[in-house]
Amino acid sequence: MIRKEVYLSPAVVEETRRIIQTSHITNIDDSRWLEPQTGQARQELEIKMGNEHIAFTCAEIGSLVDVMKSVDPDGMRVFYYLTQDLRCLMFSLISLHFKIKPIP
Repeated sequence: MIRKEVYLSPAVVEETRRIIQTSHITNIDDSRWLEPQTGQARQELEIKMGNEHIAFTCAEIGSLVDVMKSVDPDGMRVFYYLTQDLRCLMFSLISLHFKIKPIP
């Protein structure tokens, strides 16, 4: 689990909100997704926006092949790409914030 504390500008918060809303992840039901077994790796995503609070849990997704083999490939595809987008955004922000050597 990634644990970093940062302060974000309203523009970054709004962009994150836009990414989540345009993915339509709130319309997805994870009840048919593969549940992680005890001790098995898992992926979790919790979203709190306004009055909406939704949490997703599934067994770890290794690649897009795992998504296509699932019972609900459409829902898993939305989850997979949304988590990839959010991960890229967060890693970019972290690497920008914690740069050791500034770019000349």
